[in-house]
Amino acid sequence: MPKCVIRNLGWVGYQEAFDLQREMVAQRRAGAIPDQLLIVEHPHVVTIGRNGRQENVLASVEAMARAGVTVHHTDRGGDVTYHGPGQVVGYPIVDLREWKRDVVAYVRALEQVIMDALADFGIAAGRIPGLTGVWTGERKIAAIGVHISRWVTSHGFALNVSTDLSYFRYIVPCGLTKPVTSMEAEGVACARDEVVAALARSFGRVFNREIESAAGAATEERVA
Repeated sequence: MPKCVIRNLGWVGYQEAFDLQREMVAQRRAGAIPDQLLIVEHPHVVTIGRNGRQENVLASVEAMARAGVTVHHTDRGGDVTYHGPGQVVGYPIVDLREWKRDVVAYVRALEQVIMDALADFGIAAGRIPGLTGVWTGERKIAAIGVHISRWVTSHGFALNVSTDLSYFRYIVPCGLTKPVTSMEAEGVACARDEVVAALARSFGRVFNREIESAAGAATEERVA
């Protein structure tokens, strides 16, 4: 069974995580490392993907800065989203040549990873046809946006665990007017490490990978 190394890096700034992904994509493409699953938590940040529309950013950069929110343009697919404390953000660095050369199948598999992990906590989650992400009813609990270069993936998913959902007021999440939710808002209080462990198990099952843990450390002090 192919190996995937999970790196639970903790609190990492968005730009630093982006740079790390680029380094690991180059290493994975060269065959220097196996597949990776980077797990991080970001300070408050709004990211705008390749298909991002400015009208889906509802506040000025200055207004968001006063609230401690930075803004980054990025090369993932999708529109506008928010990352912040209380999310588990996963960045898989996977060579799809060793899985399936199918972008749609990859995105559906990421959704399945999250749905299966949520089921471990008694949360029934699913898909809405035509809309990428994971939903509980009409409420979005996880966003997905990926980048694939020569079949090696980067970016990934953001699962709302105990996220302060009020920060989504600065954007139209993923260009949709549907509400967002979190595990906490759905009545499930759990430790972050429990969620990470469930996601790792689910990722291994869905992608048929042996999950190996690697030590990682937060790069800056966590502040809400």
